[in-house]
Amino acid sequence: MESKELAQEAVRILDRKKGKEIRMIGIREISSLADYFVLATGTSSTQVKALADEVEVQLKEKGEAPVRTEGYRGHSWILFDYGNVVVHVFTAEARRFYDLDRLWQDGNEIDLSDLLIQE
Repeated sequence: MESKELAQEAVRILDRKKGKEIRMIGIREISSLADYFVLATGTSSTQVKALADEVEVQLKEKGEAPVRTEGYRGHSWILFDYGNVVVHVFTAEARRFYDLDRLWQDGNEIDLSDLLIQE
């Protein structure tokens, strides 16, 4: 799966599972870390884990397994590194604290209006 397609699929999965504040940021032009970051917020640590579990299971069914996973112990920020795509799922508090939205503001904000089904 191409990196953009993988990131878009992660966005769809997070949206269907009712993730909040979902963003996809293109960082290829400004960093060698990845092509895309996908950010989402869960309403509780339980939902953060449920969102992360859903992403991992559904992408694995499509043949995509993360190279690295971090944060399952704390459930406030879970990260999946798929090589060219990094998926971050936070509690609202962790998202504000780490503020990746600001740190990566020079990245290319991808319009998700055609991917998101919830309001």
